[in-house]
Amino acid sequence: MIPLEDNAADIIGKAQRGLGISDSELAEKAGVSAQSIRKLRDGDFEEAVLLSVAPVLGLDGRALGEIANGEWRPKKMESLDGLAQFTTDYNGMAVNAYLVWDPATRVAAALDTGADSREMVRFAKHHKLDVQLILLTHAHPDHVADLPGLREETGADVFTPAREPVPGAEPIDEGKKFRLGNLQIDTRLTWGHSPGGITYVVTGLARPIAIVGDSLFAGSMGGGNISYRDALQNNLEKILTLPTETIVCPGHGPMTTVGEEKQHNPFFAGRV
Repeated sequence: MIPLEDNAADIIGKAQRGLGISDSELAEKAGVSAQSIRKLRDGDFEEAVLLSVAPVLGLDGRALGEIANGEWRPKKMESLDGLAQFTTDYNGMAVNAYLVWDPATRVAAALDTGADSREMVRFAKHHKLDVQLILLTHAHPDHVADLPGLREETGADVFTPAREPVPGAEPIDEGKKFRLGNLQIDTRLTWGHSPGGITYVVTGLARPIAIVGDSLFAGSMGGGNISYRDALQNNLEKILTLPTETIVCPGHGPMTTVGEEKQHNPFFAGRV
């Protein structure tokens, strides 16, 4: 099983950096010692310290404690006809890419490429899928590394967020819609981790799907490299307002659901 992308120390670090709060400031505002903050950084999660630090960082203490104690991970996703996940290694980092397809017509779209698209291509050929679209969530290297190979193998049209141009890819804005057999794919701008990150919402299968790139992870989110505030807001408004049964397909870590993230993600639990 794919492990969670972030532990509690990672989550605290992302919130700190996003809010611009130093260790000493965090210790002062939380009413704990600087040594306690250092222990958190080292993975020594004392419950009282976690509960003191969490509200200063806008995190849910209960959800943060669950992750710190290894008490939560998303339920194992049952297979869904029309969705497949592919995890590859990019310089020691596991990165996800996805295929979605219409079970009736076998037309498919690839969502990102990962480090190596060969397994995706083999899967598509074995299952007689016609990959017509390559849709990029964002242009970070680990997500587009094998774009030349995937494009050559499939001959598919490539689309990228307008704010993140990629050579040979058509730029698209929020609101662009794609038809894929009986499926509809809608686009939502979920930037903040990257300048123009797009979430692709797929309907027409047994459950809705959101391919979110690095906007949202199971129990965490991508770092707010461009704008932490906007990353948070976009996740709340564009992803976590989807139906609770929506399958969330992140760029790193295991798949999850909107319902689970609303309850167990420290960045969002108690806010939606």
